[in-house]
Amino acid sequence: MTSGTGDYFSEGQILAFDKPLHWTSFDLVNKIRIMIRSAMGIRKIKVGHAGTLDPLAEGLMIICTGSATKKIDEFFNLEKEYVATIQLGKTTPSFDLETEVDSYFETAHITKEMVEETLMKFKGETFQLPPLYSAKFIEGKRAYEFARKGVEKKLDPVKIVISEMELIEFNLPVVKVRLVCSKGTYIRSFARDLGQALGSGAHLTALKRTAIGKYRVEDALNLEKFALLLEQLKQV
Repeated sequence: MTSGTGDYFSEGQILAFDKPLHWTSFDLVNKIRIMIRSAMGIRKIKVGHAGTLDPLAEGLMIICTGSATKKIDEFFNLEKEYVATIQLGKTTPSFDLETEVDSYFETAHITKEMVEETLMKFKGETFQLPPLYSAKFIEGKRAYEFARKGVEKKLDPVKIVISEMELIEFNLPVVKVRLVCSKGTYIRSFARDLGQALGSGAHLTALKRTAIGKYRVEDALNLEKFALLLEQLKQV
């Protein structure tokens, strides 16, 4: 390995990764940092991510290394594309699978056409109420700290934009939706709002981020591919 190769990541790289299910964003960043340090024979390397994904979500994350970490803010404003799997007829306090089902609702009245028409009402600029089970700050603490203690708090609605919306699967009581949205959009909150708009209830059961701006998950690295890349760099 030449000295130039050792500086490859320190000089700054922007990497697209497919985050595994159940991993935290920190888990992925930490694993990549360890892999780089070990393969490149360096003691320190800056590694950061441009947008968190929950452990219950999978898909695209932008990882920046070295001097490229200064560019992280540039990615936050990019549109994101998601594929969301939503179960109708049931709600949870967290709007996803982090918490147990707390209420049940009828779904027999819901048709595919009804879902398609309702989805179109979410397109464009709107205001969304973030979930209390979130990292939003309230009174100097993360909102989820209050939620997990059963303390009710009020979050302010946030302006979001959904530019694309598509029903890609209808198998009552489960629907799968593709959407392209602005930063700050909570797909869990969208699932809750969709259930209410359909005269029922709903919660998110699976989520995959498929794109961030021009970056797409099908072109992303996984840990196996990254290990091969590191081996190739060591031979330079």
